[in-house]
Amino acid sequence: MELTTISKREFLKNGGKIALGAAIGVAGMNATKIFADDTYPWPWTYAILDPDQARIIGHDLYWNDKDCSSGVFGALLTLLQKAVGAPWTNIPMEVVLYGRGGGASWGTLCGTLNGGAAMISLCVNKNDSTALINELWGYYMTESMPTQTANDFAVQGKYTVQKYNDPLISNVSGSPLCHPSVSQWCFVAKKKTGDTERKERCARIVGDIAAKTVEILNAYFNKTFVATFKDSDGVNGCLSCHGSSGQANVFTHMECSTCHPNPHASGVIENTNKSASEYKIMQNYPNPFSGSTTIQFSIPKEEKVQIEVYDMRGDVFATLIDYELYQAGTYSITYNGMDDEGKRLVPGIYFCRMIAGPYLGTIKMNVV
Repeated sequence: MELTTISKREFLKNGGKIALGAAIGVAGMNATKIFADDTYPWPWTYAILDPDQARIIGHDLYWNDKDCSSGVFGALLTLLQKAVGAPWTNIPMEVVLYGRGGGASWGTLCGTLNGGAAMISLCVNKNDSTALINELWGYYMTESMPTQTANDFAVQGKYTVQKYNDPLISNVSGSPLCHPSVSQWCFVAKKKTGDTERKERCARIVGDIAAKTVEILNAYFNKTFVATFKDSDGVNGCLSCHGSSGQANVFTHMECSTCHPNPHASGVIENTNKSASEYKIMQNYPNPFSGSTTIQFSIPKEEKVQIEVYDMRGDVFATLIDYELYQAGTYSITYNGMDDEGKRLVPGIYFCRMIAGPYLGTIKMNVV
């Protein structure tokens, strides 16, 4: 073996480089070993959690700059970090912060559902996760929120962050999207998006969805989960033509009418008078009718109006006005006697119901 001698000057010049290279090599090997040892198979380990704890943490995270998506995700993450440890301790809750406001305030998928679905996807396999996510998103669309429990927690001072402790008005969003969900609530509650009450509304819904996500996951891992969400009659009606057995150009679980006007519109609506003194739906004429008929209604102030035609069993056949905003006045609907699928009503007795503000009125119609 041939030895090489180096001068003191050369050693001082190059020795640091040699030492640094050795250190990097050792560090690299240690890092490789560490990463190899810390690889966790997916899905990650879950532990049964307390929904009430998730509710409180989620609500408070919303007010601590984590907003809706990271609020739900972070609520479960915080509890799993304590109950399980790694790998939950290796992921920041901010990974889903983008979901706030329906995705960086775009108003698309509600951030609470984004965060909840992300958590489900981390600890449940792909095939099983679909039913759980459907259950969560269906709950959001059909439940009146904030829930009574969410309001009770505020009144009882159970939240750590207390910006507004009175009960809030609840409503059914009818959509998993942020934009219609928030806008509908603001209309019902007569609040603006920047008001404290609107923000507290979203904070309480963060708690609601965090708690519901825990309940769904607990049931799944306890092998007691039973899916309850089903597509609405409206969705099934649309998919009967546009789904896989028909034109196959649509797949959805969302209410189509949230974004799309009714392509089978059953009536033409005209404003006949710009003022009115009362809420009223007037008897249609002619009645009985075999082709078309005219239905008039009036509202004394700006309101959202719903007018539906249904049969003796209560089955809705046609939605003439679907909770649309109308100014004060008297209106005339020319109804063509068709259902929402474009089919003519069979002869028989039907009812036409109007809901507007505090008013609910019904007329009886005879199709011959």
